[in-house]
Amino acid sequence: MEFGTFILAAQRGYHQTSDQVIRNSIEQTVTSEKAGFNAAWFAEHHFNNYSLVPSPLMMVAACSGVTKTIRLGTAVCVLPLYQPQRLLSEIGFADIVSSGRLELGVGSGYQQFEFERFGVNVDEAPVVFSEYFDILLKGLKQKIFEHDGQHIKIPPTAISVRTVQQPTPPIWIAAGSPRSMGRAYREGHNLFVTAFHGGTDQVRTLRGMLEEAASSEGKVVSDRKVALLRCCYASDDEAEINSYLDNARFQRRLSEALHKRKQQSEDGYLLRETPTEQDLSFDTLRKNLPVGSVNYVIDKLLEEIEVLKPDQIAVQTQLGDFDQKTMLRQIELWGEKIIPAVNKALSQPTKIAVNQ
Repeated sequence: MEFGTFILAAQRGYHQTSDQVIRNSIEQTVTSEKAGFNAAWFAEHHFNNYSLVPSPLMMVAACSGVTKTIRLGTAVCVLPLYQPQRLLSEIGFADIVSSGRLELGVGSGYQQFEFERFGVNVDEAPVVFSEYFDILLKGLKQKIFEHDGQHIKIPPTAISVRTVQQPTPPIWIAAGSPRSMGRAYREGHNLFVTAFHGGTDQVRTLRGMLEEAASSEGKVVSDRKVALLRCCYASDDEAEINSYLDNARFQRRLSEALHKRKQQSEDGYLLRETPTEQDLSFDTLRKNLPVGSVNYVIDKLLEEIEVLKPDQIAVQTQLGDFDQKTMLRQIELWGEKIIPAVNKALSQPTKIAVNQ
């Protein structure tokens, strides 16, 4: 089983500076490599405090200079917000400076507040994504390509900065719908999925969606790699756990507000955290998520892995204003105890007993 860290780079309030948030994110990436994680993933968002990474490819480039082995991924590049022909050169550049360690995740985006400020209609995002993704695939695989589409026309064009990984870096689609999952299986791309804050039943539903999408394309789920984004935290310290869950709920509140096209800001930037009907209690979150003692987290992960059968677990590390030193120790704990224990259990011919 591969393990990654998902680094959102959030700012919960003005007590955190943008400099601190970005540098903390880079430090978490360095620590993730030392702890033995396979990958570090970086989000993309704009114009508010939900995430301070405007370009995950810039994070890949920055982190490539302070790491050597860890894979560096975009989760995701929001394609409708780019000129695809420029993005192709930036993808090539990031893969070169990282010595071929780029994992290229792409998605359509969903936040109207961001799209409006780029002059892009969020309702057209799925269609634009599909066309721009076609262009990326042409540009990555062909030395000279052209495109005559609904949203953009490109004359015969050569990309001068090409990827080290040929014909392309590993490509991941943020897949939350049958359409996006189907395209991944149809074209041979990997899938990045999440069960949000749901429990095992939500993970089981996700598995069903993957099976249906794969089957519709004459495939099976294991034909492509699947990475599961998950909030996980291991500790016997109740205050630590509650702080992590509080920050996880904070991030989810902001995501829901942006998804519902509510900016909820008094100063035009810092989003106001507003409780919603979808809020889950800390008790429910602890029941649903791999959060608790080290043994509980290991067992919960093994239970979810048995259901979903992913190839990678991406642990959400950088959340809100969670204490940086505590999070770095958490990443180290995963490398010392949790990752080895999970992989040892998965290597056993029979299912291990669940520790209580």
